[in-house]
Amino acid sequence: MGITMAGIISVNHINPFLLSAQQILVQVCSIQTNVGQLSKENMCIDGESVFIMLGITGEMTGQVCIVFDLAVAKDVASRMMMGMPVAEIDDMAKSALSELGNMIMGNAATLLSNNDFRIDITPPTLGMGATRLSSPNMTSIKVPLVYESGEVKLYFLLKLA
Repeated sequence: MGITMAGIISVNHINPFLLSAQQILVQVCSIQTNVGQLSKENMCIDGESVFIMLGITGEMTGQVCIVFDLAVAKDVASRMMMGMPVAEIDDMAKSALSELGNMIMGNAATLLSNNDFRIDITPPTLGMGATRLSSPNMTSIKVPLVYESGEVKLYFLLKLA
């Protein structure tokens, strides 16, 4: 499409992450999502959330953050663990959600490399609770992936290297 987002990153850079997230959510969790409305806003997470942050290096730098409301985090973790009930985000659920972030980002890196665009990803950092994140010289781009039980929000704080 060639539309420039945040003055630097285009939808061509974000689409592989969205495609990857949708593919992995279907394959691993049997969750079919629709892409919601893209918006430019600082990342703000309320108190009842779980987030996974992964760094990006290479031809693009910054962070991608995957945010779940608490109920959605429990649903996704349960689906990843073959339907085992998840009453709280314990160590096993944290591990499952972190691995989901690794799978999404690894697949996105592969999709980008197929177009001769190289990135590396850092190990995931999982956080819980309220936070507000921003980065100088970068606008956060939010894209929700909506499904029947809620939404998985992706925040992109990225710039071309």
